[in-house]
This record gives sequence, C-alpha cells and structure tokens, in this order.
Amino acid sequence: MFRRSLTGGTSRGFTLLELLVVLVVLGLLAGLVAPKYFSQLGKSEVKAARAQVEGLVKALDLYRLDTGHYPTTEQGLAALVTRPANETKWGGPYLQKSVPADPWGRNYVYAAPGEHGEYDVYSLGKDGQPGGEGENADIVSWE
Repeated sequence: MFRRSLTGGTSRGFTLLELLVVLVVLGLLAGLVAPKYFSQLGKSEVKAARAQVEGLVKALDLYRLDTGHYPTTEQGLAALVTRPANETKWGGPYLQKSVPADPWGRNYVYAAPGEHGEYDVYSLGKDGQPGGEGENADIVSWE
C-alpha cells in the first residue's frame, strides 16, 4: 500500500486488487438496486396512462355537455382540440394541449359507440397488444 516516490517520500495509492474489489461491490449493489428501480418506472408509466385516460374521459364528457353527443370514431379524440366540421355547439378546446400519446408513445384508441359503453378509450399497455398482465395490461376507460 505504501510506495516510494521519485522524491524519496512515500505516497499512498490503490492496488489493482483493491480497485477490482470495489468494482465488484459496486456491481453487486447495482444488481440489487436496478431491478427495483425499473419495476417502479414501469408502475409510474401505468399510473400516468390511467391519469391520461381519466383526463380524456372528463374532456369527452365536457364535449358531450356542449354538443349533446360524443365525437364519432372518425372524428376521434382530435375533436377535443379542433372543432369538427358542422359542429355548431362546440365550445372547446377541451384539452389544454394536443391529445397526448400514451407513455409508450402510441395513440390512445377511441371508438364511439364502444363495446363497453357509449365510447371506449384505452391504451394497449407497454407491449401494444390487446390483453396482457402487469405493465402489458390494457389501460381502459370502462373499469
């Protein structure tokens, strides 16, 4: 651990073995912490998607209060931001910004009439496929 310097004094330094031990310990700690961190990240994306679906539902309800009906499937969620043609009672925009993408970068699915009510709004989850569990589960407006 002590070495002679060129000037004749001693200097402290780390040996290669000590550095390797520190790197192994850091690697073990990262291996324990990383999975917990990434599982929390996935949960936050699901929570964000649920909050966005709830916001879209509220905006759709405001649209219906003004116009007397929900936007058609063809008009889609864009009707919450831009007045559809021939919609005289439109009082929007009903969203402060544009229609958001889900946390995984895909558009929310909107259908009116829906299979579960007057309309359906949902995200297909992380995997982008219908169904699934956990992070891959669909986030829906009808539950």
